[in-house]
Amino acid sequence: MKTIQEVAKQFNVSTRTIRYYEELGLLNPNRSSTNQRTFSKKELAKLKLIFRGKRYGFSLEEIKEMVLLFDFDRTGIQQLERTVEYGEQKIQEIDSKIAELAQMKNELQQLQGVFIKKLATLKGEVYDE
Repeated sequence: MKTIQEVAKQFNVSTRTIRYYEELGLLNPNRSSTNQRTFSKKELAKLKLIFRGKRYGFSLEEIKEMVLLFDFDRTGIQQLERTVEYGEQKIQEIDSKIAELAQMKNELQQLQGVFIKKLATLKGEVYDE
């Protein structure tokens, strides 16, 4: 069992962040006799999943659904099915963003060429493609 300070240090986040996840229902730490939060391996695993989900761009609602599904289905099947579903959606979003960025890059490269040519002309230089 770890205290909230130990967990915050381990994950390099503030204790407020951890309390916020608790408020959202993502975490359910135990309480000591002095009412101090203590985090089990299960809660630490949930935190790891939360931070991984955030890294990949999932919303806290999506993360909450994926994390809490294991509490309802101990086989992990429903959790994995939902994770795969959300993962496929996220991959499509990323592919779309990549295509958009590639188009933007091409447009910028074309404009760059136009600007370089115009600059050379304004300076009286010969533009050599």
